[in-house]
Amino acid sequence: MPRLREVEPDFPRDFVEFTDPSDPTQVIRADLTWLMSSWTCIYGAGCHGVIEGRADDGCCSHGAFYSDEADEARVHKFAKMLKKKDWQYAEVGRSKGMSVADELEGEPARKTRTVDGACIFLNRPGFPGGEGCSLHALALRIGLHPLDTKPDVCWQLPVRRLQEVVERPDETTVTLTTLGEFDRRGWGPGGEDLHWWCTSSPEAHVGADPVVVSYGPELTALIGAEAYAELVRLCTERVGLPQHPATVAAQA
Repeated sequence: MPRLREVEPDFPRDFVEFTDPSDPTQVIRADLTWLMSSWTCIYGAGCHGVIEGRADDGCCSHGAFYSDEADEARVHKFAKMLKKKDWQYAEVGRSKGMSVADELEGEPARKTRTVDGACIFLNRPGFPGGEGCSLHALALRIGLHPLDTKPDVCWQLPVRRLQEVVERPDETTVTLTTLGEFDRRGWGPGGEDLHWWCTSSPEAHVGADPVVVSYGPELTALIGAEAYAELVRLCTERVGLPQHPATVAAQA
């Protein structure tokens, strides 16, 4: 299937800053142009994948780096609940381990093992238990949200959260939490080498709801319930925002 042209990364964006109602030491800075876009995940429905010729992998070709030890431990806990009928690579994971050591930005890191060119938790097309992330499917079967069972990076994408401690002129400090689009640049220099990336593609800007609504559980997990409620209120009140060009192209 031919790909539509992706939009360029530099375009006007509208940001809003507000203090977290539940924590005066946290300030949220949110990219409303991204959060009000119509992006949605189209895995299995037109996704071209990040590696040419491997569309069925989606963005799972390279495996997932864990955010910390707790993230890895949580994933391992749920992986133990997967049966062979649900997880294509269960035998590999249990005999060789589901995680491996690697490097991230020059620092030691841990990530999910890759098997046959993609994440060990990704069931391939034709697997009787169903294709796609086995941890995602597990969450749906046991009544959880996939953010409970998947590595942090997997459920956060393509929202990017950055946090920094900022000292104000009055010498008070706050944690500035920025919510934005995880575009190609978010991957570093290697981002330009991706075969395709969904946030800049009109093909993926076909959601029925804006990201701020469709990603409600994920955003709540990232900034808390009260801050999320305030974010939704501010999004509702804003009019005349610069639109994401991929959303505009999709509408056209």
